[in-house]
Amino acid sequence: MNLDALNKIANRMVEPGKGILAADESTSTMGKRMAAIDVENTAENRRDYRELMFSAKEAMSFISGVILYDETIWQDAKDGTPLVKLIEDAGSIPGIKVDEGVRKLAGARGDEVTRGLDKLHERLPNYYERGARFAKWRAVIDPTGGRPSYAGLVANAHALARYANLCQEFDIVPIVEPEVLMDGDNDIDATYAVTEWVLKETFQQLYYLNVALEGIVLKPNMIVPGKKAAKQASIDEVAEKTIRVLKSCVPSAVPGIAYLSGGQSDELATAHLSRMNQIGGFPWKMTFSYGRALQAAPQMAWRGQAENVAAAQSAFLHRARMNGLASLGKWNAELERQAA
Repeated sequence: MNLDALNKIANRMVEPGKGILAADESTSTMGKRMAAIDVENTAENRRDYRELMFSAKEAMSFISGVILYDETIWQDAKDGTPLVKLIEDAGSIPGIKVDEGVRKLAGARGDEVTRGLDKLHERLPNYYERGARFAKWRAVIDPTGGRPSYAGLVANAHALARYANLCQEFDIVPIVEPEVLMDGDNDIDATYAVTEWVLKETFQQLYYLNVALEGIVLKPNMIVPGKKAAKQASIDEVAEKTIRVLKSCVPSAVPGIAYLSGGQSDELATAHLSRMNQIGGFPWKMTFSYGRALQAAPQMAWRGQAENVAAAQSAFLHRARMNGLASLGKWNAELERQAA
């Protein structure tokens, strides 16, 4: 393990003014995205859509790294240039999603555990050779219905630590992503309590597996109530509670935190991030690692038509710029309206 190299990549990933584009949707998830804009879910269409983002150099100036799906990392652009080369030429770092989805964990009250550790040690060198310098593994935690169980929580935290250990063995920075979902009716205090438990156990397991915290990036959820909760929360409340739980759980050795959007609206995810950076007082850099919150607008603008590529790239630029400002605490709603 080359900790100096890992630390340099991790710090580049959370560089102020930039953030991470999560373009790692599976083929089935991309099918849903394509269906919403009446585009056939083919390898060529998936390639064309992702190529329009990676080749949008002005927008990519706000993107420190791109998380890719296995299909995408091996794809070439229309002119034969590897997509990873487009990312590198734009000054960003290619990354790769390495988990293989979830399955139910027996005897764990409906909790799910993430798959993909088998043969990961064989896949990682190939990804590194292709250009990937960081990876992502997502653990899914449901905070409703008496969940998570202790068994479900420990299984996911241990898998995250095993994955992180393997990544660092092959000089790949692990994004550690324990996501407490926001789909249910849990209130904000339940999200806080479950997130605190999840983060404490995750960092305990990282310690047990000898993961160097200086060479990771944490990708947590924000402390928001579930979408079906009786009461939603203000931007200030979300920002303050998110900072509080992270300060109580995340060691200062971690270079940075790149939040997932978790189903928040585009603008709300940006507003929460900006408010946290305005409050400040934490030891890590705070930025974004958004998928849908960066891509929904360009997908709607594109709709599978070559003549719409410029409009889609403009929509991508807008969202990337707004979130770049948010990572500096400089976003506001007036800037959003002016740019739009």
